[in-house]
Amino acid sequence: MRRELEYGLSVAALAAAVFLRWLLDPALGNDLPLVTLFGAVAASVWLGGYRPAIIVAITGYLACEYLFIEPRRSFDLAHFGNLVGLAAYLFTCAWIVAFGEALRKSRARASAQSETLRVTLRSIGDAVITTDTDGRITYLNSVAAAITGWSEADALDQPLDKVFRIVNEDTRQPIENPAMKALQQGIVVGLANHTVLIQRNGGECPIDDSAAPIKDEKGRVSGCVVIFRDITSKRRLEKDRSAQLMTARLFASIVESSDDAIISKSLDGIIQSWNAAAERLFGHTAEEAVGRHISLVIPPERIAEEDRIIASLKAGQRVDHFETERVRRDGKTILVSLTISPIKDQDGNVVGASKIVRDITARKAVEADLRKLADDLSDADRRKNEFIAMLAHELRNPLAPISNAVQILRLAGSDRQEVITASQMLERQVSQMSRLVDDLLDMSRISRGRIELRKERTLLAPVINQAVEATQALYHSMNQQLTVSLPATPVYLHADPARLAQVVGNLLNNACKFTDRSGHIDLVIEPDHDHVRIRVRDNGIGIAPEQLSNIFHMFTQVDTSLERSRDGLGIGLTLVKILVEMHGGSVKAQSRGLGHGSEFTIQLPIVAETSSPISSSVSEPAAGAARRVLIVDDNQDGAESLALLVEMNGHDIFLAHDGLEAIEAAERIRPDVVLLDIGLPSLNGYEVCQRIREKPWGKGLILVALTGWGQEEDRRKSKEAGFNAHLVKPVDYDALMKVLATTLS
Repeated sequence: MRRELEYGLSVAALAAAVFLRWLLDPALGNDLPLVTLFGAVAASVWLGGYRPAIIVAITGYLACEYLFIEPRRSFDLAHFGNLVGLAAYLFTCAWIVAFGEALRKSRARASAQSETLRVTLRSIGDAVITTDTDGRITYLNSVAAAITGWSEADALDQPLDKVFRIVNEDTRQPIENPAMKALQQGIVVGLANHTVLIQRNGGECPIDDSAAPIKDEKGRVSGCVVIFRDITSKRRLEKDRSAQLMTARLFASIVESSDDAIISKSLDGIIQSWNAAAERLFGHTAEEAVGRHISLVIPPERIAEEDRIIASLKAGQRVDHFETERVRRDGKTILVSLTISPIKDQDGNVVGASKIVRDITARKAVEADLRKLADDLSDADRRKNEFIAMLAHELRNPLAPISNAVQILRLAGSDRQEVITASQMLERQVSQMSRLVDDLLDMSRISRGRIELRKERTLLAPVINQAVEATQALYHSMNQQLTVSLPATPVYLHADPARLAQVVGNLLNNACKFTDRSGHIDLVIEPDHDHVRIRVRDNGIGIAPEQLSNIFHMFTQVDTSLERSRDGLGIGLTLVKILVEMHGGSVKAQSRGLGHGSEFTIQLPIVAETSSPISSSVSEPAAGAARRVLIVDDNQDGAESLALLVEMNGHDIFLAHDGLEAIEAAERIRPDVVLLDIGLPSLNGYEVCQRIREKPWGKGLILVALTGWGQEEDRRKSKEAGFNAHLVKPVDYDALMKVLATTLS
């Protein structure tokens, strides 16, 4: 945009020059036809540089040659006079362009230097004031404004003495303005000691630093810069120094009784004091140690440490809790912590060091034990968290088909086939979620990082269909095409069908996530003698070669770009590998690289086909006479949905929602069966069961614990409380119908 503006202004200058010559044409005639172009060339080179200036020079000549040079309204460059005029014109323009470009670059350099200086002065941590040769302020940075109380706008062009008023701290007499001295003598001038700045509001601030002349490249003084800083804290420290020395003497008596070894030494390392604790720690008496070099207790290989410590002390620095090794008189090496402080004289010069030495051998041993314990605990916690993360990931998988099934039931109306399909889908997914919740509650399996398989003879095709069904909505939402190729003959595995469906579902989910919209995914089943290969192939983003070896590691995320951000913790493929290997199989990933899709291949052993029937996942309960059933649950939806289910099987239903209400309802209704939640308000389920059993009418009731707690300890407690059965939520339909049928006998 800036370049277009420069060329536009150059063209405007050219047009103005030609127009001006046209206006002057009646007076000039054929004389000086190019006179106005030189100004346009000069303006162009100043505004935009030599490129637009050259264009203006050439274009302007052509315009003026056509308009103002005889013969007019034609181009006659062959005429000798015109050629001479052109050469003279170009020569003059060349000088104008060269001179203008040099000025333009000089201006740019000066502007850049000025901006650099301005930014530097504004950013510097000290207060900075600049003046001209008359001592008037030309610049004041934010630090100077804060210290003096003058804003930059108010201070500009003010005499330095008015803004920068300084007096002697002790005599209160004005001090000669350092800027004037620097201007007159051309040298750096340090401020006098104990200088106080009188601020605009009348406050005082002790300062120090210097003033220096501002010189150009030829050494000419063009102004002065005053740099100063607030040293209030420094002054306070100086006043406190004498008090600190007195305090140090008062602590001398404490040193001797300290449990830590306290040693003082000179800067050349000669021991000057040695307390009783030092005698106990190192085994040398004070008489033996004082006057000797501190290397007395330093192992030879650590002598270089002393040089570094002395260098720090000379710089006035304190050494805190430096852990190292020292040697005792008997040659034994001990671990110690050193705290070394510089000892200063009244003038603030470092003259020695005070060293506190503490034996940390025992502490280090304890720390090592604690670190090992912490590492062990951290590793155990990591494995626990990894397992919980896997289960949390697994729990999410069934939610999509469950949600879909709910919508199908809501929209199905009188379509019985859709209701049956949705019901079967819900049953499968709820069963899988129940299994996963059982895994989560079993802390012994979590601590071992292991999931137990429930293997059975399994037909592969329904498992594949279940996995496809679970991911169908996801593929539809991405407008992706999923092609499934099943073999013509049935394939049987000795496998956990829920886990196997989970494995295939994870791979399908993964393929969908890493394939763009309208992409294509193939799921191919290939039997081969004693094993079967399950291939999931996509035309998605692919996998970089360096990532293939880590693709199955926990928390590995292949795609990290913002435009392809994906949900998940990177545990799906880890879970696939673990479950496949637990089935005695293997899994591998292949890809030709980024942008070329990927393929995951599972290989599993198959079992010989037999005539044994495959049991159905849903069985119809035996029909019987209606019973009076009391359902007790503080979860309103849970109680009402269970009541509807039991009522649909021909039983009479009664509801209660807390412990006291349950006892009251049971006494009033006298039910045949009580389905009783454990976690209830008022009284828990165990207490309700015990109170009902105490009643004469309650001894013959069938009491069933219906709860989310399903461990062996929970079953033992429910049996001791008097329950006839223990069912875990979500209740298994067949088991519930069996319990209700048992009451008929």
